Amino acid sequence: MYQKDGESYFIVDAHVALWDARPENQRNIHGKQFIDCFYDYHANLSPASEKWPYEEYLYQGGERFIKDIFTDGYVDHAIFQPAHLGEFYKTGFGQTEEAFALTQENPGRLTYNHNFDPRNGEAGLDQLRADAERFNLKGVKLYTAEWHGDSRGYKLNDPWTYRYFELCRELGIRNIHVHKGPTIRPLDRDAFDVADVDHAATDFTDLNFIVEHVGLPRLEDFCWIATQEPNVHGGLAVAMPFIHTRPRYFAQIMGELIYWIGEDRIQFSSDYALWTPRWLIEAFVDFQIPEDMTEYAPITIEQKRKILGLNAAKMYDIPVPVELQLPSADETATGPRQPERADLAAV
Repeated sequence: MYQKDGESYFIVDAHVALWDARPENQRNIHGKQFIDCFYDYHANLSPASEKWPYEEYLYQGGERFIKDIFTDGYVDHAIFQPAHLGEFYKTGFGQTEEAFALTQENPGRLTYNHNFDPRNGEAGLDQLRADAERFNLKGVKLYTAEWHGDSRGYKLNDPWTYRYFELCRELGIRNIHVHKGPTIRPLDRDAFDVADVDHAATDFTDLNFIVEHVGLPRLEDFCWIATQEPNVHGGLAVAMPFIHTRPRYFAQIMGELIYWIGEDRIQFSSDYALWTPRWLIEAFVDFQIPEDMTEYAPITIEQKRKILGLNAAKMYDIPVPVELQLPSADETATGPRQPERADLAAV
């Protein structure tokens, strides 16, 4: 656990990946465009000391992953959230076999989530059944802007997507992580719009919808949806590095999230290998809302503990030291709204 000033923090990095964007795996120009855009995010939002050479960024491998996440990164448990992107990469962007092998080698420290694409129809449903059994899936990662033949995206409330959610319910896959954030070249901005989360969360109240990147740049839309849907959560991937380059903007993000949905539904994510967790964790533990931003309350140590790991640990049944455990009552999917949130939703 990370410790600072006598306080301990159990860390769950809820959004990590092992990718291969090397030229030999790029299917076309779009593969290069995608990883170049990733690298621009990394280079422009990282401290100089944390910036990687471009060549190292294309592929990390398992040995470096373990070092960056666990040896150097303070993380107690990490959750793989792979993107396929088969139209851009020959073996896919996220490396399934390598990531799952690491999970098997480190069962107490890693959880492997997989992905599906509802545009694969009946064959995809069969594949999801097989994947759920092989990987013992508790969650999936969806990329609604992913290209598929002539299609350049899908929605969470499409009929075929609902077929897959129904199967997730049957298979015990309860956690649906959805990329709803900044666009990445060459993908389309509108296909990442957060609006369809509202439909799906209403119709599948027994599933958790974790909106990765908290909907940025549509934070206000996300907050208004999540405040009335108690099974919608926010993942801080991509939001976290603004703590370095735009600390007041980061303060606004955190202040709005805590005001609207509360600290119980926010999850820390480094988005490795976009960024490494060590400096993000150090910065967040030390972070405080500026005093002149009086519309937001200060962030407490207990709130930071929940965000940095206890919330995701509770969602995924990850063992936590007794002295840091949250109450055992399930308050996520189908749980009661906080009274003040319910009042807001009724306005």
